[in-house]
Amino acid sequence: MKNVNVLASTSTRPYGASGFRARVTRASAASISAARTTPKDFLSVLDFDAELLAETLRLAIQLKQERRLGRRAPTASALSAQHVALLFEKPSLRTRATFEIAVRELGGDVIAPERDVVGGAREKVEDVARNLERWVAAVVIRTFQQERLERFATAAPRLHVINALSDQEHPCQAMADILTMQEHWGDLRGRTLTYVGDGNNVATSLVHVAMLTGMHMRIASPDGFELPTKVVADAERISRLGATLTLFRDPKEAVANANAIYTDVWTSMGQEGEEAARRDRFIPYQVNGALMEHAASDAVFMHCLPAHRGDEVTDEVMDSPNSIVFDQAENRLHVQKALLLMLMGNAR
Repeated sequence: MKNVNVLASTSTRPYGASGFRARVTRASAASISAARTTPKDFLSVLDFDAELLAETLRLAIQLKQERRLGRRAPTASALSAQHVALLFEKPSLRTRATFEIAVRELGGDVIAPERDVVGGAREKVEDVARNLERWVAAVVIRTFQQERLERFATAAPRLHVINALSDQEHPCQAMADILTMQEHWGDLRGRTLTYVGDGNNVATSLVHVAMLTGMHMRIASPDGFELPTKVVADAERISRLGATLTLFRDPKEAVANANAIYTDVWTSMGQEGEEAARRDRFIPYQVNGALMEHAASDAVFMHCLPAHRGDEVTDEVMDSPNSIVFDQAENRLHVQKALLLMLMGNAR
């Protein structure tokens, strides 16, 4: 078997007192190419194998091209007479807007129950799922705990459940990100994506898509904010096409000659009480002009948005010609349309 490395940088202070280096093996073809049946739900990038991910991206590109046709688009009635529920515990601009537009442009309709419905305070999550299963075809959930999504999906075997963001993963965002990079470069194999900041849900889903598409992923995080060990294990299981994952403390070392630099807010929703302490820890990880100079000369800047300008990124970088953050945001729509069609059996 061909080996792929998951390691910590050793030229600066690595994770732990003495650092670590772990070797992981390429996943077998059997595990990468599981049954070609599309899963019922999309709770994680890991619900899709590499072939299904690529198929979804191809469909997203086609849908993007056909959007100009409006009601004459081949998929304009694909979800006719079907309803999709949006259950959002967290605030949203891009996710809510793009899912609502996606459903309507596919000919379906949207309902949006109150935000406390999925939290389990009024009634059990399982009861909510069983009710909605009688009325709608799919549910898009933006919540805190990944476990709620899993309970929801298990309780309603006929209902398609999509993870619109949890504290652990942000798979729809990562799908839009990989589409954006594919549009920019074409073949992703061998490209280097560096993520600077908290090893959070966005970083997790980026690792998943990078490992499946043969990209080199680097992550630079301060002590105590590293990528979860489970995600490193996931990288071992799904890495293909020579993909590598490298962990750093020093952001300058992590961005050296990288093709894309990605960051996210230092304080996510639900962590507001930690904002001051986090800011002190993350100041050295700000993506600014000086840091971007260490990347490849044509490196692109990426952000899942919303951005806290002046914290994790400066205006100089956000508004530079190399910033593709609004391309990422636009592609949320096309990827989510593709996901709805794939899961609901209406993909061509």
